[in-house]
Amino acid sequence: MSVTYENYLKVRELIALQEVKSDPPEHDEMLFIIIHQVYELWFKLLLHEFDRVKSQLSDDDLYGAVATFQRARTVMKTLVSQLDVLETMTPMGFTSFRDRLDTASGFQSAQFREFEFVLGYKREEMLEYHQPNSAAHAALERRFNERTVIDHFYDFLAARGVEIPAEIKSKDVTASTIPSKAIEDAIERLYRSDPSSKSLFELMTDFDEGLQEWRYRHVKMVERTIGSKPGSGGSSGVEFLRSTLFQPVFPEMWSVRHRL
Repeated sequence: MSVTYENYLKVRELIALQEVKSDPPEHDEMLFIIIHQVYELWFKLLLHEFDRVKSQLSDDDLYGAVATFQRARTVMKTLVSQLDVLETMTPMGFTSFRDRLDTASGFQSAQFREFEFVLGYKREEMLEYHQPNSAAHAALERRFNERTVIDHFYDFLAARGVEIPAEIKSKDVTASTIPSKAIEDAIERLYRSDPSSKSLFELMTDFDEGLQEWRYRHVKMVERTIGSKPGSGGSSGVEFLRSTLFQPVFPEMWSVRHRL
């Protein structure tokens, strides 16, 4: 059989995946399903790209890492803009089918937790939201025990003559990123002496800003839709989401700013 647009992209299978639970079907449920399925596809791509950038950083492939971060930054901007579409759904539109979600919650997105782990925001308790023998749990556990993008970034810095502090070298791979004054000093030095590294640092900052913007917009979208109600699946909703705001994944990229 020859390759066609439809069979290559499995279009028939793809557009058959949107199964509404409301009966009779509530109009806005289709929007809700499609937006979240598209988010999962973007998360899959971001994980794919960050697996690549980890290798590029450790291989001192500056221009490859720059290109990959450019793509990741652009995807992040797309994730933010998609919230504009979701916000066309009113609170009453969501309420019309919300009870059909039962215990389902975006809090359970395994790929988003993988994404956080890859970026150095590791919390072992996040594994508890997935069945121990499930594929999601296995993927999360693997990411939890892998080196992060930041760990590979230290390889990049070391290739440029930076002495990586012993406490960072010996850090438990399952621990979250530790901000370091020594790393901040090294970044400042490279900002001033290595214009090519500066380009990468700015892209990393752009991506980080985009992720923080997405978190903020997501909080406001949830607050706009359900107010102070608990989240679906029993999560604390807006209260929990607010606790994730303004936590940079590349902290030294921000703390160095007042020195430049």
